[in-house]
Amino acid sequence: MKSCWIVTKDHKAALEWRDVAVPQPGAGEIQMKVHATALNRGELVVGGVVHGGDEKLGGNEAAGVITALGEGVTQFKLGDKVCGRVRGGFAEYTIAPAHQMMPLPAHLSFEQGAAIPVAFITGYEMIYPPYGCLKAGEWLLITGVSAGVGAACVQMAKLLGAKTIGTSGSAEKLEKLRGIGLDVAITTRAPDFAAQVKEVTGGKGADLAINLVGGTLFGECMRSLARKGRLAVVGYVDGALTAEIDLSAVHANRLQIYGISNARITQDERRQAVAGFVRDVLPAIADGRITPMVDRVFAFADMQAAKDCMESSAMTGKIVVRID
Repeated sequence: MKSCWIVTKDHKAALEWRDVAVPQPGAGEIQMKVHATALNRGELVVGGVVHGGDEKLGGNEAAGVITALGEGVTQFKLGDKVCGRVRGGFAEYTIAPAHQMMPLPAHLSFEQGAAIPVAFITGYEMIYPPYGCLKAGEWLLITGVSAGVGAACVQMAKLLGAKTIGTSGSAEKLEKLRGIGLDVAITTRAPDFAAQVKEVTGGKGADLAINLVGGTLFGECMRSLARKGRLAVVGYVDGALTAEIDLSAVHANRLQIYGISNARITQDERRQAVAGFVRDVLPAIADGRITPMVDRVFAFADMQAAKDCMESSAMTGKIVVRID
């Protein structure tokens, strides 16, 4: 089958096409004919990092049709349309633990389904218990909000009845995000938004801040927090892996700082995250209250163009690839 691999060349991530055998599911796994997959910075852009070594079959998420079942899989049947986190979505077929699969809502396309797993489940882990614990009426701040995870967080926050503030260097992207519920848009890429956050929240600050940018905005995110505020760290697209921290502010204001990453996640943690998402959020996608935000769709043969698009940060929402 045709597949696209991510390899490390000159300390950067590059794409390489290969013909490989169709993977077969083991116990507890499903095999999927991939109809669509999506791109994620964590494996394609950030410092050329390739999780798991110098090369890997790319693609952390996909939507498609189940074509084979491993031993012990009873919750799905052949022909089911599903989406979920996978191992090797940049291919015509892929396999995944069955507990990572979700039924594809009937009204969604495969392309929309491929935009759900990584962005929404990552956002879910940042916003919902046991970490973010965002509540109705609270304020959520998201830096670099135009990313796929940022858009998903705006939608889930609105589902909870929370209010949202987003930063981006593009006023055009922020205007698009207003259409899915962004309440306050701050056009900036610089660490200069804390005063405005305090102003729009009546002097209180954000109850939860999600830093999708990195170390250059860490301090400003902390300065934007309310008492007992929470700060989630999930990305470092700015390449800044270190930042100063005001321990007196953490101490005096009872702040909480946590990270969300799939780099060292256990299978049990993956299972729990998907189960919680299916319970708390997927019904809102199924009934139309939330629609995954797809910026553009590329053909499989145009994978390099899709990667170039992501590296240029031209998207608002997810970049999806159709596997024909």
